[in-house]
Amino acid sequence: MRLLFSLSSFFEKAFLVKFMRFCVVGFSGTAIDFGLTWLCKEIFKIPKFIANTIGFVVAATSNYILNRIWTWGSQNEQVGVEYVKFFAVSLIGLGLNTLILYILNEKLKWNFYLSKVFATGVVMLWNFFANNFFTFAGV
Repeated sequence: MRLLFSLSSFFEKAFLVKFMRFCVVGFSGTAIDFGLTWLCKEIFKIPKFIANTIGFVVAATSNYILNRIWTWGSQNEQVGVEYVKFFAVSLIGLGLNTLILYILNEKLKWNFYLSKVFATGVVMLWNFFANNFFTFAGV
């Protein structure tokens, strides 16, 4: 019984460590996402939803590399397949992100960047669980 409890605690701690690492990587991705979105929208005058997409795609690619190495420590030799899975999860996240931005900013008239913060939090949870159980399943 004690062994079962120890094993259970280990998996809980390992899961928590993964989530914490995912969050650290996510903060770097958020900086890339927000920075690039702002640059595209405010400096280059790219429409806000296209600017959001550019920021999100670049951040997702950066997040894949960092999460593969540091969060999950993946040794999968099929990097392309793994990246496609990660990116598919990210595209679903982008859809959620854009939908939330649209509802909060266009319909409810929240500030664009406040809406983006809220959307980012929701999508972060989606991305972690989907990647943990789909992209990096078994790692």
